This record gives sequence, structure tokens and C-alpha cells, in this order.
Amino acid sequence: MSDKIQTTVAEVMTTDIVSIEPTATVHDATVLMREHGMSSVLVDRRDNSDEFGIIVVSDIASKVLAKNLSPERVNVYEVMSKPVLTLAAEMNIVHGAHMLSRFRLSRALVIDHDRNPLGIVTLRDMVLRNIKEAEEE
Repeated sequence: MSDKIQTTVAEVMTTDIVSIEPTATVHDATVLMREHGMSSVLVDRRDNSDEFGIIVVSDIASKVLAKNLSPERVNVYEVMSKPVLTLAAEMNIVHGAHMLSRFRLSRALVIDHDRNPLGIVTLRDMVLRNIKEAEEE
């Protein structure tokens, strides 16, 4: 990847953030995912000193379905990933892709300077944008 690419994470992120309370059930999370056509849901903080979590389809597959647990009886906080990796909105996508790759993650939460969520960015979106821009140079 080239550092010449000047695209920021904010330019590539999806601003549609769907969130859920940690005490909601996995079933509730899957309903939200279906309704919004998403494969992840942000898990809300309890307060400003807490961190966000995230639940993705692969969490549900490996931690609920593969263990033959009932999605109606498992709470989101039991299977979510927390804390979720966060990236600054102004971060270059080259560095964002490197961060996600390093931690073997598929997505990150994009935040502002006050730690407010702005969007979700995926490794896929950053890599494809980077390659497209490199081809255009």
C-alpha cells in the first residue's frame, strides 16, 4: 500500500450505525441486523467512562449457534467483543487497514475527538478504495 493515498477513514466509513443495549438478547441483535442489512451491531456503553462493544455474525455463529445455545436466552454482553477497536476519523486508510490487519479484525468503530461514534469502517472498504486510488494515479 502506498502512503501517497490521502483518503481518510471518515471518507470510507458507513455512517449508518445500529446500536443495542448490552442486556438485549442475541435474538434482538439478529433482528436488527436483518432489518438494516448489516452483519454487525454496535453495543452501547453504560456511561462515558465505559467502552463500546460490537457483536458480529461470526460471534453469533461461533459462540451461540455452534454451542447449540438459544439466541433468545443469551445476552449480547456474553458474546460481544469489547472493547471495539476505534480509529480516528482523520486517520489515513492505509494506516487504518494496517491496524485492522494487525489485530485480524474485519471492522472498526470510527470516533471523533470526544469518543463519539461516527461510523463503522471495514477492512474490505479501505483496501478496495486504496487499490482503486492507486490505479488512478
